[in-house]
Amino acid sequence: MYGEVFKMMTGVEMLHVPYRGGGPALTDLLAGQVSIMFDTLATSIEHIRAGKLRALAVTSAARSDVLPDTSTVGDFVPGYEASSWQGVGGPRSTLRRLSRSSTGEINAVLADPKIRGRIADFGYTVFASSPADFRVFIAAHTQKWAEVIKFSGAKAY
Repeated sequence: MYGEVFKMMTGVEMLHVPYRGGGPALTDLLAGQVSIMFDTLATSIEHIRAGKLRALAVTSAARSDVLPDTSTVGDFVPGYEASSWQGVGGPRSTLRRLSRSSTGEINAVLADPKIRGRIADFGYTVFASSPADFRVFIAAHTQKWAEVIKFSGAKAY
């Protein structure tokens, strides 16, 4: 989908080659079977560090701490941003007391310098938030990616 955002914003024609996961796609990229891949740093960073891959740009809004000399796509395509993220959720019926407690514990773990450092090694940026902020974040991302999916014509099978 990151490539679809790029296509949508630039008008550049690229052929999407579907794979059954990032592993086979990365294998073909390393073998020269495909010429470009929008991949997560977590799976490609070691190949970049080893000189087997060249990072052309990062898709996040800001440069990556693990690749500080690598430009962002947004440096060349103003407004471009595509980042993966993870979050913790639960059923709507989860007690508020439990939710607040869990949020506090999770945010405390994410504040630990050792944990933050380990996560940063994979090219991720830690951000902790409240359940309310996370709902707003999810709503905004749902709208953004719905537009990209409509543009791309992607269908679920």
